Amino acid sequence: MNIPASSPVLPEIQAIQDEMVALRRRIHANPELAYEEVDTGDLVAQQLAEWGYEVHRGLGVTGVVGTLRLGSGQRRLGLRADMDALPIHETTGLPYASRNPGKMHACGHDGHTATLLAAARALAERGRFDGTLHLIFQPAEEGHGGAQKMIADGLFERFPCDAVYSFHNEPGYPVGHFGFRSGVMYSSSDTVVLTVSGVGGHGAMPHVAVDPIVAAASIVLALQTIVSREVDPNDMAVVTIGAIHGGDAPNVIPKTVELRLTVRARRPETRALLRERITAIATAQAAVHRATVEVDYRWRYPPVVNDRGATQFAADVARGWLGEGLLIPDLEPLQASDDFAFMLEAVPGSYFIVGNGEGEGGCMVHNPDYDFNDGILPVTASYWVTLAEAYLAAGAR
Repeated sequence: MNIPASSPVLPEIQAIQDEMVALRRRIHANPELAYEEVDTGDLVAQQLAEWGYEVHRGLGVTGVVGTLRLGSGQRRLGLRADMDALPIHETTGLPYASRNPGKMHACGHDGHTATLLAAARALAERGRFDGTLHLIFQPAEEGHGGAQKMIADGLFERFPCDAVYSFHNEPGYPVGHFGFRSGVMYSSSDTVVLTVSGVGGHGAMPHVAVDPIVAAASIVLALQTIVSREVDPNDMAVVTIGAIHGGDAPNVIPKTVELRLTVRARRPETRALLRERITAIATAQAAVHRATVEVDYRWRYPPVVNDRGATQFAADVARGWLGEGLLIPDLEPLQASDDFAFMLEAVPGSYFIVGNGEGEGGCMVHNPDYDFNDGILPVTASYWVTLAEAYLAAGAR
């Protein structure tokens, strides 16, 4: 699917479009999981060095930062792309499908990386900004906190930024349309593992066992009341039990059952409430059935909260460049999560979306049939260039 003809693509991006698409597909064919992005990091570092960037390796284990300074401007801008893949077996059948079994770029991080590289090349060739540009290629976004690790390794001390931006492709929205929102953009994301323990035994003699399956079933049903009865209907929360593991045979009562949950919220107060109530309900329901439960509550990503001023600036740049026709009106918060949230806690900035398509290109992320829509690469790379040059314009404050 192609970008509408009305979308402006910079001539420097147009000239390298095919090359950057080929690079994106090269990354797609060689997906690497969290903190394993060695080949991807090598490729990124090589390209940046060829275009005149100072290249820095090793932040967040496999992260890469490219820095370009022009003129005497004091402003400092960070643009971030994530690089890691997912532990999914690809089923697209594409010529450039994953060559690494059980690993796949099922979220478009290959496209995010290639898009920022295309912009990096154009920005270096044009040389039309005054200040310092830091391009942040981050590992381990998919549940492993690569952004937090880079920050802990001194990201913003070594590469200070006055603002930081990132984007995500978003299936289900018109291809090449941009969406901006101040305040909460993505939800928090926490993982909970509940290990319910009883006393194993023969399935024909349940009275001499303590059945953790029955206790786990009771916990599953009771947890559904948290969102429906304890969270303000005007608020947002999600408690999903995504996996249940326990037992191997129909006539054996197992000793343990494991429940794995994903928990989402937009407000810190709601996030804390969910933790409190999940722990209390699981403990009480297990006790009712003479079982016990171990609660492993993994506090992962906070909500992605966009700075109002930074978001307004990014939206104004897009509006002046694209016009209203390619902006998504009245964008609502999304239930996804992203560890870019940690960067936004450290530096003002904004996280926006670009439509990956409806129908073709509209397959949801984290799906074995997903593929990044190459049609959005040139327009998004052009936007990165336009945004960076506007933020780092001579005399800008």
